Amino acid sequence: MDWQTLAAQLFPRGHAITEADNFLSGSAQAGAHTVAVVGTTGHAPIGIEIALEQARFVLATVRQHPGRPILMLVDTQGQRLRHRDEMLGINSYMAHLGKCVELARRQGHKIVALVYDQALSGGFITSGLMADACYALPDASIRVMGLPAMARITKVPEERLIELSVDNPVFAPGPVNYLRMGGLQEIWSGDLAAQLEHALAAASGGDLRSLLGQARGGRKLAQRVIDAILADSDVLPP
Repeated sequence: MDWQTLAAQLFPRGHAITEADNFLSGSAQAGAHTVAVVGTTGHAPIGIEIALEQARFVLATVRQHPGRPILMLVDTQGQRLRHRDEMLGINSYMAHLGKCVELARRQGHKIVALVYDQALSGGFITSGLMADACYALPDASIRVMGLPAMARITKVPEERLIELSVDNPVFAPGPVNYLRMGGLQEIWSGDLAAQLEHALAAASGGDLRSLLGQARGGRKLAQRVIDAILADSDVLPP
């Protein structure tokens, strides 16, 4: 779905979102809330420029509109794989973006993310996965790494990874698998405006992804490991 069509469905009362070089920013009305909107389009690679623009927008929202909810629209192919970006420290720029999002959260901004097209690797980690709650459209494409690339890195045959992906959502792409792992709160369809309003009104209960992954059967050990660490125990709880 292109971002203009998405914005029309999310904000039937209108919006002031603009696009510049695949960077989205602006504001919109979602029910009783004025929402700050930031994100990407066109399967944008996240290089140092877009990372800085997103961070700058988040900080400006914190300064100029205290407490205003922030909606992050996600469509990215991941971090930009260029020698220039690597030499300039793209990891630090993306970490800076993540810190700015955390600062906004601590200053009382509700942060919601929506994967409306594509979400890959580092570009997803510092946007959608940094939100209080991340949602996705049914046709969204979400994955950390493609199975051919994963096979090259892990030296596990691609055929074996395909077999594993049938039962293990960690190896499989798509919003349903990320829902099972707890990375997504819900998959939205139908009235997107109503679902956004509901998400903005929902109380933030902290990071519940491991608990959701355990309850949904997609991450069976993560929460148990967390509980053992917090209890300073060498034994995983049942």
